[in-house]
Amino acid sequence: MIEINCMTKEYADEVIDMMRIFYASDAVSTNGSEEIFRSNVGQCISDNTYLEGYVFTDDDKVAGYAMIAKSFSTEFGKKCIWIEDLYLKPEYCEMGMGTKFLNYIEQKYADAILRLEVEEENERAVYVYRKNGFDVLPYMEMKK
Repeated sequence: MIEINCMTKEYADEVIDMMRIFYASDAVSTNGSEEIFRSNVGQCISDNTYLEGYVFTDDDKVAGYAMIAKSFSTEFGKKCIWIEDLYLKPEYCEMGMGTKFLNYIEQKYADAILRLEVEEENERAVYVYRKNGFDVLPYMEMKK
């Protein structure tokens, strides 16, 4: 049975292993680093106000993880939940876990806008997001 669990210390090493795979894939435009992976997981298992981590399990086996960041969108005039990472081990893809997680977050944060970034080439993810009501915003994002 598929479950969504809050990320805890017991999952830290396995999540970091999955992050290495995820960030080395074509699904992400940056490679991350061990320092970033450990910091992100550390923030998820602390009581950080802005970041939450989740682990997906199937019969007590870790199947994937997700991280969300919380902010406020002045563009939309409400809370904003950024789905930062959403990774499933290959053997758990196409089992509905991504949709289950998106529905979970949509219900948990019903008063918020949900946002995410996805590489155009990641066709499987784009399909899941579109199927769950996400639309493409018509502008680029920049960073410094």
